[in-house]
Amino acid sequence: MPDSAQAPPRRVEHVLREQTPHVLGALVRRFGRFELAEDAVQEALLVAVQRWPGEGIPDEPRSWLIRVGYRKMIDLIRSERASHRREEDAAYADPVLVDPTQPAPVVIGHDDSLQVLLLCCHPSLSEVSQVALTLRAVGGLSTEEIAHAYGAAETTMGTRISRAKQTLKKSGARFHIRDDDLAGRVAVAMRVLYLIFNEGYTATAGDRLTRIDLTAEAIRLTRMLHTLLPDEAEVAGLLALMLLTDARRDARTDPHDRLIVLPEQDRSRWDQGMIAEGRRLIDDAWRQERVGPYQLQAAIASTHAQAASAQTTDWPQIAALYLWLERLQPTAPVRLARVVAVTEAFGPRRGLALLDQLDREHDLTDDPLVTQRTHAVRAHLHDRLGDHDRAAAEYRTAAELTANDAERRYLLEQIGRQGETAT
Repeated sequence: MPDSAQAPPRRVEHVLREQTPHVLGALVRRFGRFELAEDAVQEALLVAVQRWPGEGIPDEPRSWLIRVGYRKMIDLIRSERASHRREEDAAYADPVLVDPTQPAPVVIGHDDSLQVLLLCCHPSLSEVSQVALTLRAVGGLSTEEIAHAYGAAETTMGTRISRAKQTLKKSGARFHIRDDDLAGRVAVAMRVLYLIFNEGYTATAGDRLTRIDLTAEAIRLTRMLHTLLPDEAEVAGLLALMLLTDARRDARTDPHDRLIVLPEQDRSRWDQGMIAEGRRLIDDAWRQERVGPYQLQAAIASTHAQAASAQTTDWPQIAALYLWLERLQPTAPVRLARVVAVTEAFGPRRGLALLDQLDREHDLTDDPLVTQRTHAVRAHLHDRLGDHDRAAAEYRTAAELTANDAERRYLLEQIGRQGETAT
């Protein structure tokens, strides 16, 4: 029986996002055809979206989706006719999958999420394609959200994802991951999980600042990866970073979903359990003396978590950690974050001078990954230096460049608050 006569759309969305990688894994495990399985899952999800809001969510939604997905898979295989006769015979060898009077297949206890994640990180794909395909298949992000993460056009990213699936088909990629292939796939998997978490922590678009479903899924999958590789310091660092960052989630918005920036947050609302777990993880990883980018970011987050207030934060330490991180990972987001840290540690004039230098050398203002944030940081710096007209123009530009309503409201509100922060 369904769990209710009707199901709210948000509840349906949550269940579908949670179950999608499991359903995809079940289909790929049986048929070994990722590109067809992904299409079949999408069709099954469409059926669920059409039926569940009115009929209610089934007691076993994963089994329901797998059954529908199997039937869609058979239809897709049939369309390929004789060249795929073997797969069709294999499907019909199990009558429970095509007879609706039979009980549901027993799959509830099996978690294929991590296997699907590693399959998407196949060596035949470029790194960008690996990340994009995994964000789509495991993270459930839309093509538009993935395109934003890479600063690409939506049509370009859609084509890339389609080509990635075809590449997997041509390479004969199977569900099983070889031991000698694991390390490379784990590195890409960490990058994927990092992007999923970031998209959830500050959503690309919409009326909500965060997407808890994505941050929770990124943390869940990273926990699985840490269980698989408990001695891998960077995996521990990534998990610590997510926990220490997500611990601040409840303090980031007010009851009206208005953004509250870090210095103004009520730190009593930070999740102390997540902070304690994150600090244990990064402390243990740090002792291994194999420092990587995720550990450094976790160390920065841990420094924030240790401070009782914004005023007592060890900003010189954070600025030093960002300089170290920039040497390991010289990307636009890291450079811009160092500007913020230098500003807090040494004042807005030093911060603006550094921003201007990095902008000249690396074109931060024109980098699609940080264009909006560069304008926002520059606005803040000019505001603190008393140049309120320039600050107002930069705030408006930053507001125009974001599709997140909460972030846009915050940026526009800063124009009315100009001059309140002392230099």
